[in-house]
Amino acid sequence: ALIVPSDVPVASLRDVLLAAGGELLESVRLFDEYSGAQIEPGKRSVAFSLRFRAPDRTLTAEEVAAARQAAVAAAEAEFGATLRG
Repeated sequence: ALIVPSDVPVASLRDVLLAAGGELLESVRLFDEYSGAQIEPGKRSVAFSLRFRAPDRTLTAEEVAAARQAAVAAAEAEFGATLRG
């Protein structure tokens, strides 16, 4: 889940994650949005499911972690997103 400003379009956030995740990122699916008492005003939590796959082999944990981090870093750079802890 990422914490982003409330005005960030979910589709734009999804597109950035998908582009930055590289060729191993097969899909990005929104599964939850939350804004309320646990999130600072003007922001919301947006949670995505990221599916990684290679057609010819089993991915290592390190490969998936690196691709996930690249996607998160792109969301941080583009929208000021932070991982929800």
